[in-house]
Amino acid sequence: MINLTLVLPEIFLSLAIMFMLILGVFKKKSFKLIQNFSLIILLITAVITFNETLSNNTILIFNESMIIDYFSSFMKIITLIAAFLVLAISSSYLKTLKLLKIEYPILILSSVLGMMIMISSNDLIVFYMGLELQSLALYVLATFNRDNLKSSEAGLKYFVLSALSSGLLLYGCSLIYGFTGSTNFQEIASQLNSNNYAVTFGIVFILVGLAFKISAVPFHMWAPDVYEGSPTSVTLFFTMVPKVAALTVFIRFLYVPFLNLIEQWQMILIFLSIASMIFGAIAAIGQQNLKRLIAYSSIGHIGYTLAGLATGTNEGIQSSIVYITIYIIMNLGLFSCLLMMKRNEIYYESIEDLSGLSKNHPLMSISLLVILFSLAGIPPLAGFFAKFYIFKSVLEQSMYFLAIVGLLSTVIAAFYYLRIIKIIYFDKEKEKYDTDHSIWLKFSLIFSTLIILTYFIFPGHLIDIVSKINII
Repeated sequence: MINLTLVLPEIFLSLAIMFMLILGVFKKKSFKLIQNFSLIILLITAVITFNETLSNNTILIFNESMIIDYFSSFMKIITLIAAFLVLAISSSYLKTLKLLKIEYPILILSSVLGMMIMISSNDLIVFYMGLELQSLALYVLATFNRDNLKSSEAGLKYFVLSALSSGLLLYGCSLIYGFTGSTNFQEIASQLNSNNYAVTFGIVFILVGLAFKISAVPFHMWAPDVYEGSPTSVTLFFTMVPKVAALTVFIRFLYVPFLNLIEQWQMILIFLSIASMIFGAIAAIGQQNLKRLIAYSSIGHIGYTLAGLATGTNEGIQSSIVYITIYIIMNLGLFSCLLMMKRNEIYYESIEDLSGLSKNHPLMSISLLVILFSLAGIPPLAGFFAKFYIFKSVLEQSMYFLAIVGLLSTVIAAFYYLRIIKIIYFDKEKEKYDTDHSIWLKFSLIFSTLIILTYFIFPGHLIDIVSKINII
């Protein structure tokens, strides 16, 4: 029975999804009701997760295939809060695009359920099951605006490439099972020795599959097109939420069963990190579409997160978790601004559409200024601290080359962020945007801007929470 109480958040969420599906089918025009229900369900699930499992005890359940500990609870709460905010700010956008369908909140909840299973997985099969549950919902979300050619193309591209990565991942899992005789992380760890090179192939295949999911270079090719083609609220979801689950799996997978083989996978992570940082910074320079620019920017940011993981230390893991948390807050603010760029029921996505924004919308332009400076890593904003923790953990391990590449990428990335700021403040203004935004949209923009601005006053709070996560 204790097993069931520990997975109460997942059980509650899955029952709620089934209930809402039935409600949506039998009740006509029930989008608003389902939307409100979904928001309440996400909050209740977050509260249950907080109450049930936010302890320092590590508990293994269901024949040790799932793990409930402080780390998994923290990542679940971040996932649920991020999904809640995405869902809250997307309703006005969906209304304008006439996409008020009950499937939208249900699909988001389904993918969140998949992510929660991934976060708690302590077994290759459970992890794969969570991944596929998440991916199936995301395929449909990418192509949600089916009347739009770009959206359909984005969905198809994402489906084909993601299916390929899932296949590679499954092949990697089967190789590891074949060589160790188990799918459980602890049992795999006990079966391994440092000379077991055959398992390395399995690790490589799984890392390739996971790199696809977080759009790390050279497995990033789907991200720009999918980000641009998907509805903006879906792009926001893609940018924030799946990355948390994927990062958790990265940490669990590398540091629990394969810690003894660190020499073999560390170089792969360093390569992925360096390639993502450089490519993300350079490729974003020539972009004209804001969503494509954010796609390349997120590839760069994933590079920094992987740099923390490549260190092979607890401090490195903690710095990556802090980075992804701050990154989510920054993205929330950035997309809130993007969803405010509406004129006569049409949303604008080009960088040129930000021309002279400071003259017509001074508050929005100040928020954008803060967010972009933070993304560039300018002190004393939150983005600076995120990068500082990463660089600190990298330098402590004497990985100077990785730190130098990260620093150069930051300088290059600052160029395109400053270019946007120049367009906002110094170019000729365009027609005013609509100002009738939803309360949630205004709240998310103010919330993220204030956190980014005031983070330096209390930087220790987040560090204190994250420092309790000790994987090694």
